[in-house]
Amino acid sequence: MSGRLGLPGWPGIAEEVVVARDVMLARHTGSRVHVAHVSTAGSVEVVRWAKAQGIDVTAEVTPHHLLLTTDLLSGYDPTYKVNPPLRPAEDVEALRAALADGTIDAVATDHAPHARHDKEHAFVDAAFGMLGLETALPVVTTVMVESGLLDWAGVARVMSAQPARIAGLDGHGRPIAVGEPANLTLLDPAAQVVVDRADSVSLSRNNPWHDRKARPER
Repeated sequence: MSGRLGLPGWPGIAEEVVVARDVMLARHTGSRVHVAHVSTAGSVEVVRWAKAQGIDVTAEVTPHHLLLTTDLLSGYDPTYKVNPPLRPAEDVEALRAALADGTIDAVATDHAPHARHDKEHAFVDAAFGMLGLETALPVVTTVMVESGLLDWAGVARVMSAQPARIAGLDGHGRPIAVGEPANLTLLDPAAQVVVDRADSVSLSRNNPWHDRKARPER
């Protein structure tokens, strides 16, 4: 892909060897390690192996790596320049399966707002990153719930309970029960809108979901 587009290459192995190094160091030192922004099937396999060995490792995936693929890069649109880069469809499928089976613990938005003058460059010169906060739940709903990979309790687990546990935030991600703190999000599962970057609460406009259908939060 990089050769065909004339862009610098960023193969999956560049990520995977770092993940493998870090989990081995965690085993050697008896420490914990959290792997941010897993983007390849190879990294999933490393994390799965590490957990099977009893290494204290957790991992996260972004909404955009659960849905967007390298096919979008053929238009050289810098909106889709992100770190780590978008990957082929087979990696996306592996990430979805890993989130469903618990190999990947959580979803993290990697929300990266940029001013227009940072993104409106030739692809190779543009800043890395895209918006993800406002659309995270609709993307996870579309990818994971509508496909049957997760139920709504699973969404609460990967987007609330597990992130709170990993970060050590005892007052968050708690069960809905009498006496527990409650920060609730209500969603109409039948509602659907077309995302418009001009309507974003963010002042930035590097929104990869522009003109896509989504289920809005209520």
